Amino acid sequence: MIAIGCDHGGLELKNAILEHLKNRGVEYKDFGIYENKSVDYPDIAVPVCNFVAEGSAEKGILVCGTGIGMSIAANKIKGIRAAVCTDHFSTKYTRLHNNTNVLCLGGRVIGPGLALELVDLFLDTPFEGGRHQTRIDKIAALER
Repeated sequence: MIAIGCDHGGLELKNAILEHLKNRGVEYKDFGIYENKSVDYPDIAVPVCNFVAEGSAEKGILVCGTGIGMSIAANKIKGIRAAVCTDHFSTKYTRLHNNTNVLCLGGRVIGPGLALELVDLFLDTPFEGGRHQTRIDKIAALER
């Protein structure tokens, strides 16, 4: 299960991602928005991230104009490790080394072709664990 949401700057890209997830057979929960009306990104980031943090979804995807606002809001939620990604290398290594559980994308920054490739990398790349787990544990300790 993937939790997904966007603000008005990410609606078009979110819809392309939803179609891609359907084609892959990936179950998802869409937290909106559903029409092109202005919304504050924290209003979407919080329910998506809470859904991930409580274990109802394995991962989340948030889309706004740049991905930055969503990532700032997402990383305020305990248990969330969100990253804005715009390239293959960062997307791969944010999963391998940081065990990120929320991918943030910018609908005004990258096109749907690249975004869908990044979504696949994010969903399919496992966490390496090992020495990286120690670092994740230290990040979790910051939340306490």
